[in-house]
Amino acid sequence: MTKRPPNILWISIEDTSPRFGCYGDTVARTPHLDRLAAQGRLYTRAYSTAAVCAPARAAIITGMYATTIGAHHMRTSSLKDAASGVPSYECVPPPFVRCFPEYLRAAGYFCTNNEKTDYQFAPPFTAWDIQGPEGHWRHRPDPRQPFFAVFNPMMTHESGMWPHKTPPPKTDPAALTLPPYLVDDAATRDTLARCYDRLAEADLRVGELLAQLEEDGLAEETVVMIWSDHGEGLPRSKRWPTETGLRVPLIVRWPGRIASGEVCGDLVSTLDLAPTVLELAGLPAPAHFQGQSFLSPNARPRTRPRKEVFSTRDRHDRFYDCVRSFRDERWRYRVNFRAGESGAYWNDYLSQHPALHSLWGGFRHGTLDAAQQGYFAPRPAEELYDVENDPYELHNLAEDPAHRPRLLAARERLRQWQRETGDLYDVPEYQMVHRFWPGLAQPATVAPLWIVYHDSVPHGLPCDPGTALELSGPVVLQLHANTEGSSIGYRLGPDQPWQLYRGAFPVGPGKYRLQARAIRIGFSESPDTELILSRLPD
Repeated sequence: MTKRPPNILWISIEDTSPRFGCYGDTVARTPHLDRLAAQGRLYTRAYSTAAVCAPARAAIITGMYATTIGAHHMRTSSLKDAASGVPSYECVPPPFVRCFPEYLRAAGYFCTNNEKTDYQFAPPFTAWDIQGPEGHWRHRPDPRQPFFAVFNPMMTHESGMWPHKTPPPKTDPAALTLPPYLVDDAATRDTLARCYDRLAEADLRVGELLAQLEEDGLAEETVVMIWSDHGEGLPRSKRWPTETGLRVPLIVRWPGRIASGEVCGDLVSTLDLAPTVLELAGLPAPAHFQGQSFLSPNARPRTRPRKEVFSTRDRHDRFYDCVRSFRDERWRYRVNFRAGESGAYWNDYLSQHPALHSLWGGFRHGTLDAAQQGYFAPRPAEELYDVENDPYELHNLAEDPAHRPRLLAARERLRQWQRETGDLYDVPEYQMVHRFWPGLAQPATVAPLWIVYHDSVPHGLPCDPGTALELSGPVVLQLHANTEGSSIGYRLGPDQPWQLYRGAFPVGPGKYRLQARAIRIGFSESPDTELILSRLPD
């Protein structure tokens, strides 16, 4: 008897660093997260591929670096006036790239996302059985069907720290320890206290979801994974390829497979989430995936874990930048392609942050210390940090002769990674957009074609849209789409759910008003193609 694959529950806590009790934070109020970690495995060195949401999430959903598929500029869907001649657009990955839940759906999983996407392209309707606020495993048509359910609590977003959006903090600001590069004043402490409050709210949401698993009798057969898209929304964290901008929490509970209270220090990238989920489901990772599973089939950590984790920074809204970075077991190397410029650019969204107001106030009045002044300083071409001993990256060792061999080795490793992954760092965005959308117009996916196989047409009958047929005897239907890289969805009637097309299928007796639609990532959806079929009894 074939063993049923596990259910998989993802909970993505936005803009979050590991400020949980299970990570040793004594101020945190995270009992549900702490209990989950006590029941499973806590990863201490998990990192995002980008310190801002859309590029990071593009990598997670496709299994490829945003810099490989042209999703690295933040954000493509609301570009405003970031670059002359560049409209809002969607990235267009290579035609073999899919949103990875499609592989799960093709294998029989029920896949839901509740509800954030932010992929740098519109989420294809083929990616999820349900996408939106109704997404939940409880909507499966068959309770025996395995599910992959994603929840994205958004209360921890950086805007949850702003006084004009949230109530006064419950966390005691005086109890907090501030990073040395922030100004230690009432406004900054108040801001971080609100961050802890939002994490406490997210913890309650985690508790609700875990309780629902228990209520449904599914806890023992469901893998639960907690992660964040990138680090917390503080200056020099979110948007910065630093330890605090990139390091994220990662907790995995798998009853019967992962022992309680395990702690793993392997390096893990959020790029590894997709291949890990596919492996949990018993599916091979596609050849184009650039990450690796961090769980072996028996749920043990990999015997050959990662040696490095890579990350990038490019345009953020109206400001262009180009930074590439990686860290290994101990060292972080960073190259600034716009050396000599300050990283303290103007960003209309970030400019609302109270902790940033304090930094600018100190800059104006000349009261910042060396660590705080670093936010505004011109950046060197290269940076090298001993992050095990200097986690806030305050002491750049790139110019230290004693570390010259290490610097040269790191420089070559980064260049090698850029070559291996096809990093588009040197392609101006307007050129890339013209490549994606020739003439700056979004390409359209061609409508799929219904093909009917019947004893009277054993070679297959291609049907024009709106064709009506009445047939007796066995009928098999096939769909074909001419747009390279497109996925097809179909439904058996206007009031029926969309299904992912996986191959030719038979239809039983009945009357059908079949509809099909195709989509390639970055293209507009095709029109629906309708086939009216009366399948008479045998």
